[in-house]
Amino acid sequence: MKKSILILLVAMIVGLHQQLMAQAAISAVTATIQEAKKYEFAPLPYGYDALEPHIDKLTMEIHYDRHHRAYYNNFVKAMDGHESNGMQLVDIFAKMEAFPVSVRNNGGGYYNHELFWSVMSPKGGGVPAGALAEAINATFGSFDTFKSQMEAAGATRFGSGWAWLSVSDEGKLFISSTANQDNPLMSVVEERGMPILGIDVWEHAYYLKYQNKRGSYLNAFWNVVNWEEVGRRYDKVMNR
Repeated sequence: MKKSILILLVAMIVGLHQQLMAQAAISAVTATIQEAKKYEFAPLPYGYDALEPHIDKLTMEIHYDRHHRAYYNNFVKAMDGHESNGMQLVDIFAKMEAFPVSVRNNGGGYYNHELFWSVMSPKGGGVPAGALAEAINATFGSFDTFKSQMEAAGATRFGSGWAWLSVSDEGKLFISSTANQDNPLMSVVEERGMPILGIDVWEHAYYLKYQNKRGSYLNAFWNVVNWEEVGRRYDKVMNR
């Protein structure tokens, strides 16, 4: 009798152990999934002072660590508990009208700045090369004409927003401008495509150095453009 009870107790202990191990495994998988769903705030790929004298250190520090971080934090907060939390940003933008304005504004600000930092470099400037250079010349006639049209898109944007170079679904380059933190990926904008170059024309991007001279900021921007990255983005779109 005692032996039977002992065997039963051992079996119960083994069963409980297996159950706990299974629950731990499930929890680990769940934690991994939740971790994978988290949106990340990427580090700035260069120092705050790396783009001087064209973009000053204080502007970069405030722009990245306050404005961009605020967009990121508010986007994460807006998505918390939402059934689409963890969805790729491009997929969210494709159905933008289905999301609250807080996701549109902060998700746009989060994505737009991630792109913005990547298309600038301390070793930037010069001219594009390869397929991108050919496409720019074929579309706009010359690189100088392209620059003039990009600057005009940024200069004529009333209030705050962005100037974009994007690739349409047909594989054609086009220049556009969007208000606030909208971008060409969003289903709510008029001209849609995949952005490969963006210029931030919110005042916080240039006012400390250039004051109200947005045109001077736009002209200086060409000294820091990372054409290698823009070209890589173009090639990726064209080869997808």
